[in-house]
Amino acid sequence: METKKYSEMNEHELRSEIGILMEKARKAEQLGMINEFAVYQRKALMAKSYMIDPSTIIPGEIYKIEGDEGVFFHVDYLKGRFAWGYRLGGERAEEALPIAMLQAVKTGK
Repeated sequence: METKKYSEMNEHELRSEIGILMEKARKAEQLGMINEFAVYQRKALMAKSYMIDPSTIIPGEIYKIEGDEGVFFHVDYLKGRFAWGYRLGGERAEEALPIAMLQAVKTGK
């Protein structure tokens, strides 16, 4: 079976892949396989990032981090499907987050 890169998949294929990964994550969690659970969750997040138009993530803006309640992320620049920047309130250590993890702070977007 040939494996396609997420960048080569259409939206339907990405949605299917995300469903498969989330099911694998659910099973891993039920079996107490925490490492595998985290891997499948991260892969699903990357697949979701390919369904988001990177131009919707604006450098200089601040975003909420999905799954990290009350934490905000300042985007410095984009590289591929990753937003590089730093978490507010921390030591401003640069890190990269998949763009699917970012949620607009301003409503109505």
